[in-house]
Amino acid sequence: MKGQWGLVVALVFALIIALFSVVNVDPVQVNYVFGTSDWPLVLVILGSVLMGAILVLGFGMVKYYKLKKELKKLQKENAQLRTDAELKPEVPLDGPTEEEGMDSDGE
Repeated sequence: MKGQWGLVVALVFALIIALFSVVNVDPVQVNYVFGTSDWPLVLVILGSVLMGAILVLGFGMVKYYKLKKELKKLQKENAQLRTDAELKPEVPLDGPTEEEGMDSDGE
């Protein structure tokens, strides 16, 4: 259900951008460092949206791979701790009893 809502929101957002772009078809002057040129405002808007989407995707991928790396590290650590726990004998929470060699002084 969450994926369907995401799709609906994306489609509504795309529709708003498309309508905004179609309404703004006048040519605009784009200034570059080395010169200027006239472009339809539709292309400037769509190009800006595309560059923004690429930036968001790039930052999202970096975060995804960092989290994936951390997850693998934690899974490996968890497996090691489970193996260690299986190999070690069980230690009672109260500590050793008098029968195991401790006298009543705690020595």
